[in-house]
Amino acid sequence: MRKGNDMRAVFGLVLVAGLGLAGFAVYMAQDYIGKYQAALAAAQKNQAPQIELAEIFVVTEPLAYGDQVTDENIKLVKFPKAAVPEGHFSDMEDVFPQGEKRFRTVLRSIEKDEALLAVKVTEAGADAGVAARLDRGMRAFAIRVDVASGVSGFLRPGDRVDIYWTGRGSSDSVTSQNVTKLIQKNVSIIAIDQIADQDRSAPTVARTVTIAAKPEQVAALAQAQATGRMALSLVGTNDDGVGETAETVEINQNELLGIETAEVEAAPEKEVCTVRTRKGAETVEVPIPCPTN
Repeated sequence: MRKGNDMRAVFGLVLVAGLGLAGFAVYMAQDYIGKYQAALAAAQKNQAPQIELAEIFVVTEPLAYGDQVTDENIKLVKFPKAAVPEGHFSDMEDVFPQGEKRFRTVLRSIEKDEALLAVKVTEAGADAGVAARLDRGMRAFAIRVDVASGVSGFLRPGDRVDIYWTGRGSSDSVTSQNVTKLIQKNVSIIAIDQIADQDRSAPTVARTVTIAAKPEQVAALAQAQATGRMALSLVGTNDDGVGETAETVEINQNELLGIETAEVEAAPEKEVCTVRTRKGAETVEVPIPCPTN
């Protein structure tokens, strides 16, 4: 009986020793794995490229045309310096200069967390009117249009157009006929009727199209509008003007119909022969038949 108890005691000791060794092995394994993972993470951190960051302002909510940008809806975030967009703001003094009203007005829609860019907002304290869309030295000029001359209502602010004039023209002092001529190229539209929102997409048949032009262009367009009819031709978004010729684009009615005009030679002047006679104090020329050769 005693021998059986001794065997059970020995078995228990062996079991306890085995469990202890197993636990110690697990502890050592965990410690080794932990140290390995820490070393691996440190190595990966040292090998990862260091990205230089810069702080720029972004908006904290979606903003549409006419909304105001204020202190409450912008914040500074870190942004990869190599990918910072042009026209960004990184200083509150640049966003709202001292002495100006502390708001800007949105000209083009801005999504939440999108960078605040100068091209999408007005100057500090300005409303989203047509004047805010004019660059330095440019003027606004309104052109009367209809369904045909306004490209069936598919124009919108931000598009570029060529302007054609049709009216009476002449190549000499005698001939006068209808002429169509390209008078302005790549003119920027800043408003359709009273709308300057570039994000509008629904086609609208407009009555007036407002463009941005230099003063000398405004004078030419005003003369063209007063003396004939103007039509707009939409320029493609991918058209950068490369390859355009410097030749004047003009066509008259004869060229359109393929009519060739022949030059008419002037008839030779008829020879006139006279004889002078004196009557008192006066000399009188009397026509006579010219002698034949």
